[in-house]
Amino acid sequence: KSSVAMGKAGQARNVVKTFGKTKKSPLSKTGEKKPQTPAKLKKGVEPGSVLILLAGRFRGKRVVFLKQLESGLLLVTGPYAVNGVPLRRVNQRFCIATSTKVDLKGADYGSVTDAYFAREAKKKSKKDESGFFAAEADKSGVSEEKKAGQKKMDDSLVKGLGADMKAYLKARFSLSANMYPHELKF
Repeated sequence: KSSVAMGKAGQARNVVKTFGKTKKSPLSKTGEKKPQTPAKLKKGVEPGSVLILLAGRFRGKRVVFLKQLESGLLLVTGPYAVNGVPLRRVNQRFCIATSTKVDLKGADYGSVTDAYFAREAKKKSKKDESGFFAAEADKSGVSEEKKAGQKKMDDSLVKGLGADMKAYLKARFSLSANMYPHELKF
C-alpha cells in the first residue's frame, strides 16, 4: 500500500510535509559527488556476444561486444571490415543481446578506454571575415592512427569469423509485418 492512501495526485503529492525523514546526506554538505559505479551488464551480454544496436547511426546493425568501459558504456565493433561499424561506445539500454557468440581469439582491446573517444579541444580563434569562410574547409575526420589501430585490433577477430557469421553480421535487423519483438527469441 502506498504512503499516501487517497487524495493527492501529480504535483500536489509533495505538499504534505513529513518531519524527521528528510535528512540531507553528509556528502551534500561538502559538495563531493559519490563515485559513479558502472551499471551491471544485461543478461546474456559477455565479451564475444553479438548485439543488435537499436539507436544511433548504426541502428539495426549487428555488432560484437568487446568489454565494458569504466563509464559503464559497452565497447563494440562491427568489425569495420565486415559491416562498417567502427569501435564504438554504446549504452546497453540501446542494444539487444543475442544468443550468438563470437570467439575473440585473443584480440587485445585493452588500450581502448573512455579517453580514446575524447574529442580534441579546438582552440578558438578570433572571428573575422577571412576566418569565417576558412573554418568550413578544415573538417577533421578520423585520424590515420585510429584507422590503423582499428584495423590492427579487428584483424584477429575477422580471421576467426566463418563465412556464415560474416553474412550474419552484415545483415541488418529489422522488424516486418507480423513480427512481434516480445515473441522473438534473440
